[in-house]
Amino acid sequence: MERVRDVSELPKAHLHLHFTGSMRPTTVLELADKYGVRLPETLTEALISGEPPKLRATDERGWFRFQRLYDAARSCLREPEDIQRLVREAAEEDLKDGSGWLEIQVDPTSYAPRLGGLIPALEIILDAVDTAVRETGLGMRVLVAANRMKHPLDARTLARLAVRYADRGVVGFGLSNDERRGMARDFDRAFAIARDGGLLSAPHGGELTGPASVRDCLDDLHAHRVGHGVRAAEDPRLLKRLADRGVTCEVCPASNVALGVYAKPADVPLRTLFEGGVPMALGADDPLLFGSRLAAQYEIARRHHAFTDAELAEVARQSVRASAAPEDTKAKLLSGIDDWLAG
Repeated sequence: MERVRDVSELPKAHLHLHFTGSMRPTTVLELADKYGVRLPETLTEALISGEPPKLRATDERGWFRFQRLYDAARSCLREPEDIQRLVREAAEEDLKDGSGWLEIQVDPTSYAPRLGGLIPALEIILDAVDTAVRETGLGMRVLVAANRMKHPLDARTLARLAVRYADRGVVGFGLSNDERRGMARDFDRAFAIARDGGLLSAPHGGELTGPASVRDCLDDLHAHRVGHGVRAAEDPRLLKRLADRGVTCEVCPASNVALGVYAKPADVPLRTLFEGGVPMALGADDPLLFGSRLAAQYEIARRHHAFTDAELAEVARQSVRASAAPEDTKAKLLSGIDDWLAG
């Protein structure tokens, strides 16, 4: 019988974690009390009980409800010290789960009104990341994400800003929110600006809509990685294309189930992607609302898809290889994965 190793001790990279969604439930409750923010009752109950709210975002009404809860949590972040706390705690949680590298995703326009503007907001976030790296030892960088619900010109502004701060810790450019809104090609210029500036292209696709969304990320945005990408499993030719190009899918199993993309963890096509040769980086997405962090995603692969420890180690390697970590950091993590597997 194969020895079952602790996945929280498996070195790995975390490439799909949203800024507000990374918060601890206790932190949201404390900040809401501090600022007198009235949270939606369903969110308060979920945060207190530890049970994630019932979400189903496969229709627009469900997605609106999800966004309402997310926006309520974000409204609790009002001062630079709140940002510092969020980033430090996200790093601490990742370290507990075996992460040696974290790329946290943020749209700074969401925080700009309370933090003095777009540039001050991003600088506060990057300063918080620098502090967290020093205090925790976790390798950490930022992926700036545009909102596909907003005008493409806004995305271009963000892309230019992201490139401007590439030497301060910004490593990639993304596109988030409801992929049923806004065509990927509308944002092609923003992604061209980011790529020309040396940033990774990592748009969301293939979650709420099918394989066509993933193809759009490849064709129009020249994605190096695809946020989610699980619906590519429905198209064998697309799977082969992802595998041949080495495009990594940032797969978030708990999120997929919580949002109703799949009915249960066993339905998430982890095996189809893995055996099709598509690189995967498991991610927690928004643990605040989905209730589980990074190591739990590896447990889903083990429990519901019968991934062996050797296969989990390979998934962890894929996450490291797809990251923007320096080569020495990658080498250290890959060596640690070998050590974990060797016992």
